[in-house]
Amino acid sequence: MKSLRPIFRYLRRHIRLIIVYFVCNLLAILFSLVSLTMLIPFISLIFGKTSLVYHRPPMGFSVNGLIAGFNYFISQLIIDHPDGKVFALGFICIVVVTAIFLKNLFLYVATYLNSPIRNAVINDIRSDLFSKVLSLPIGYFSEERKGDIISRMTNDLQEVETSIVSFLESFFREPFTVLISLVVMFKISPELTVLVLVFLPLTSLVIGRISKSLRKHSNTGQEKLSSILTVIDETLGGMRVIKAFNAEKQQQLRFTMENNALFRVKNRINHKRDLASPLSEFMGVVVLCVVLFIGGRLALNHPDASTDTASEFIGFIAIFSQIINPLKSFSTAMYNIQKGRAGLDRIEKILNSQESIRDREDAIPLHAFQREIVFRDAGFSYSGEKVLIGINLTICKGKMIALVGSSGAGKSTLADLIPRFHDLTEGSLLIDGIDIRDYKVADVRRLMGIVTQEPILFNDTIGNNIALGAGRVNEEQIIAAAKVANAHDFIIRKEQGYRTNIGDRGVKLSGGEKQRITIARAVLKNPPILILDEATSSLDTESERIVQDAIYNLMKNRTSIVIAHRLSTIRHADQINVIADGKIAEQGKHDDLMALGGVYRRLVDMQQFK
Repeated sequence: MKSLRPIFRYLRRHIRLIIVYFVCNLLAILFSLVSLTMLIPFISLIFGKTSLVYHRPPMGFSVNGLIAGFNYFISQLIIDHPDGKVFALGFICIVVVTAIFLKNLFLYVATYLNSPIRNAVINDIRSDLFSKVLSLPIGYFSEERKGDIISRMTNDLQEVETSIVSFLESFFREPFTVLISLVVMFKISPELTVLVLVFLPLTSLVIGRISKSLRKHSNTGQEKLSSILTVIDETLGGMRVIKAFNAEKQQQLRFTMENNALFRVKNRINHKRDLASPLSEFMGVVVLCVVLFIGGRLALNHPDASTDTASEFIGFIAIFSQIINPLKSFSTAMYNIQKGRAGLDRIEKILNSQESIRDREDAIPLHAFQREIVFRDAGFSYSGEKVLIGINLTICKGKMIALVGSSGAGKSTLADLIPRFHDLTEGSLLIDGIDIRDYKVADVRRLMGIVTQEPILFNDTIGNNIALGAGRVNEEQIIAAAKVANAHDFIIRKEQGYRTNIGDRGVKLSGGEKQRITIARAVLKNPPILILDEATSSLDTESERIVQDAIYNLMKNRTSIVIAHRLSTIRHADQINVIADGKIAEQGKHDDLMALGGVYRRLVDMQQFK
C-alpha cells in the first residue's frame, strides 16, 4: 500500500464521492447476504421442520437477535393464515427478490460513482504532470527522451487508471464482502469457518508470489513502449531525410526490433495477469470442496443431525460460494495494481523531479529594466563538465552585444542564463545591481523576447502563434507586429490570412516565413531585452535579407544579445564577445578585433568577410 500513497493523495480530493461509493458497496453486500441467509428458513420451511415461535423474543441488534426476531415473524405468518406455510414461502421469496433488487440498485449506484472518481483522479494526475513538465528546467529535456515523456503522460497514465479501477473495486468492496461473509459464516458454523481461515491465506500466498514479478515486467514494457514512441516521433520529424537517404528499411528494422521486444514483454505480462482469475477460482473451489466434504460429513454423521442442521450447512456453503468471486476479483485487481504500480513509479519520477529554477520565498518583483546586466566571474557546469568559466560581461541598456565563436563554445548557454533557463553554478548574474535569482522568474522572462535559430511554432493559426503569451491582444495589434516583422504581406496572401492554420511545427510555411512569424511574436511582446540566437543562419540569401530587415526593426531602442553565425550581421554591434572553450577570449568592436588579429580575425577570414 505504500507504493499507492500518491493515489491516496489524489483520492482525498474526492472524499465525499468515495464515502458515498463505500456506503453503496456496503449496502449491496448486506442485501446480498440477506438474500442468501433466507435459504436457511426457506429450506426448513420446505421440509416442514420450522419450529414455530409463539412468544416474542427480546429485542436485540445482534445476529442471533435478528434471526430470532425473523423466526418469530415467520411463525406469526404461518399461525395467522390458513395456508400459512405457502404464504410464508411467498413472503420469503418476496424478501429475496427485494433484497436482490436493492443489492443491484446500490451496486449500480456504486459503479455509477466509480467513473467520475476514476476520471477525476486521472484528470488531476494528467493536469499535474503537464504543469510539472512546464515548470521543469530546460536541462531536464536534454537528458530525457521526448517519446519517453509522452509515454509516461499517456500509456503509463492509462495503466494507472486501470489500477485505480481495480483498487477502488477491490479495496472498497471485496474485503468487506469477505469480512462480513466470514462473520455470518462464523455465526452458522465456527468450526468450518476456522477451516476456511486456514486455507485462504495459503491461496493468497500463492497468488502473491506470482504477482510480484509482474511489476518488473510491466516496467520493462513501459520502457519499450516509450522507445517505440521515440522512434515514431523521430521518423515523422525526419521523414525528408529518411527518404533522401533511402533509410526506410533501416528505420523499419529499428522499429521492428523495438516492436517485437514490446510484443514479447506484453505476452509475458498478459500471461501472468490472465493467470490470476482462473488460479484464484480453482483454489477457491478446492477450498469449497474441502469444506463441503468435511462439513457434509459432520452434518450427515452427527447424532443430532436434523433438517435444520442441513439447511444451515447449505446456507453456509451458499455464503462461502459468494467469497470465491470477491477473492477472484481481488486477485485480478492485485495483478492490475502491480502492473499499474510500474506506470505510477514512472509518473512519480516526473512529478518528483527537482525544479531547479524556481522563485525564492522572498523573491522580489522586477517591473522594468533600468541600467545593465552584469556577469561577475560567472561559471556554469553541466553534468560535472564546465561549460562556462570566469565570465565577466556588462550589457548596458540600449546596447547591442554580440556573442560569436565556434560551435560548442558556450554562446547559447551564456545567453540562456539571462532568462534563467539555467542558473549559474559559480559567480553571479545581476540585473540592475540585484542577483537575478532574487527576482521572480516570470518577471525576468517578461522583460525578454527570444528569437531562436529553429523557429518554434505550434499547430495553430498564424494569428495565435504571433499572440502566444501576449495575453489579451486585438487583431490590429497582431497586424501591426506582423508589419514590423515584414510578415504582413505574405500572411494576407494566404487563403485565410491570419486565421490560416500552419500545421505541425509550421510545416505549411517556408523557413523565412516561419522566422518572421517568430519575430512578429517578439515584436508583439515588446520586450526591452532581445535575445537573438542565430536567427538567420538557416535561411537562404533572399530570406535572410528580409528577416534581417525585420530583426533590425525589432532591435530599435532595445537591448540586444545576438548570437551570430554569419559575422556580417553583427559588424555594427556595440561590443563583440568572442567565446572560446567556455571563456571570453576577446572583447571589442569589429574594427578593434580585426586589428587585434586573434580568434575573431580568423573566424572572419574563414567566412571570407571583407
